[in-house]
Amino acid sequence: MSDVVIVEHGSVTEIRLNRVAARNALSTGLAERLAAEAAAVGESGARAVVLSSAAPGAFCVGADLKERDGLDDAGFLAQRVVFRRLFASILHLCVPVVAAVHGYALGGGYELALSCDLIVADETAVVGLPEVRVGIVPGGGGTQLLPRRVGQGIATDLILTGRHVRAAEAERLRLVDRVVPAGSATSAALELAAQIAGNSPVAVTNARTAIRRGLDVDLSSGLEIEDAAWRSAVLSNDRREGVRAFVERRPPVWPT
Repeated sequence: MSDVVIVEHGSVTEIRLNRVAARNALSTGLAERLAAEAAAVGESGARAVVLSSAAPGAFCVGADLKERDGLDDAGFLAQRVVFRRLFASILHLCVPVVAAVHGYALGGGYELALSCDLIVADETAVVGLPEVRVGIVPGGGGTQLLPRRVGQGIATDLILTGRHVRAAEAERLRLVDRVVPAGSATSAALELAAQIAGNSPVAVTNARTAIRRGLDVDLSSGLEIEDAAWRSAVLSNDRREGVRAFVERRPPVWPT
């Protein structure tokens, strides 16, 4: 069976990590397949994506250190190219992505979740970036995405100690966005993704772009980015349909 399984839920596509015996440890092969599937989903017309796991007790435990134990320096650098492609494929998907996290999401596994727009975790979740414990620096975006999510102090604490954080503390520190009962991460993420997918594709795309681009500029520049996003949405057929549907008290039928 494939290490990555695609499940369609109407306008939501679920990308399910399925390297169960290894708790979805990121081997070079799994990274290649996941990147390819993410790229394909980006062209499929899905309006939202859920990244989930079929492995009991784990979302993804990070890089496959057994595989890495056999790599020389050149092998590490070659694998680096594959891994960068993987994380970029998730981060830059053209539609919103929701991570459904249960059990361990460590190192590259947590970086996969950080690459998503939202993280839904159940009560069994344990997250962290423990790379410094094995002489490595987070390389899937962790040193950049985590400070943007939680601030420099908390990110520095977690990255330099490499400690594991359980669900309740993870929610308090905003390492995850929602915590749900054990066993319900995937269903809750699918419900959230479906809610997003039901909204105007034009508005969602523009709002998401404004949020992301605005993170790295000053407030004045950010407001200009927002204005451009607003103008793009308000001049679209989605706006025309959305307002008309509201007035007519019916669900909108988005033209895009």
